[in-house]
Amino acid sequence: MEQIAAALGDTARWRIVELLAERPRSVGELAQLTGLRQPQTTKHLQALARAGLVTMFPLGQRRVYAIESAPLRALEQHLHGLVETIASHEGERDVLARYQAAIESESANATGDRWADGRTFVFERTLPVAPDTAWHYWIDSDLLESWWAPTTMTITDCRIEPHSGGAAVLEYLDADGQRYRSQGRVHTVREPEHLVFDLSVLDAAGAVSFTGHYDLTLAAAPEGTRLRLELTITDTAVAAVPYIAGIEAGWGQVLDNLVTTITTDSTEKEVQP
Repeated sequence: MEQIAAALGDTARWRIVELLAERPRSVGELAQLTGLRQPQTTKHLQALARAGLVTMFPLGQRRVYAIESAPLRALEQHLHGLVETIASHEGERDVLARYQAAIESESANATGDRWADGRTFVFERTLPVAPDTAWHYWIDSDLLESWWAPTTMTITDCRIEPHSGGAAVLEYLDADGQRYRSQGRVHTVREPEHLVFDLSVLDAAGAVSFTGHYDLTLAAAPEGTRLRLELTITDTAVAAVPYIAGIEAGWGQVLDNLVTTITTDSTEKEVQP
């Protein structure tokens, strides 16, 4: 497939394919119609032949080339598959567009430090397990790591120590090797229903970009557990714009990861003998 795409990537060869799609043609006729010299035309035809796109028929002194449709059909199917894949993930592109718009909007607001202090976000989800099980997905480091970061990130440190004064840490790397670190303290622990902690997002120099104060409640519900997470922002630096702009979409994605992870784990336990 790569060879076919490479062969068609040249504008002159693409024009030759268009001409041969109409009917077989000789090298001389193709050279005349494309405005190329015959040696150039021959080289392009040879490249197309190596990709299986054309076949040469030696007819006496003439060399006539004809198009082969099978490789083009294969390319068509491959491109159709790509289009379907793009369509199925179009929501992710929309998230990027909304994130870009949010950064532009927040940049206009960030006229000085503490520009977003006091801003509050509330997230709610329903988890298909009892509160005591849901609780462990927040305080067990292995379980926490299974969901507490975008799927494209690699977690290097992840923990919420379930006692007053315990450490709260999230550190991860993106695909480019950029390190992100947040750290703070746990303030309130009432197992399995209430957890309060803060996390300060640090820049590359270790300075605080902003601090998030998290108030998590887990309440029993007919479907399992009703999760409510309230996040309030303080200590906001001007450089925190990309972080603040991404909070709503980022935490939305992360909590969706939590729901998916818990649902998958619960299903696997049910089918085990």
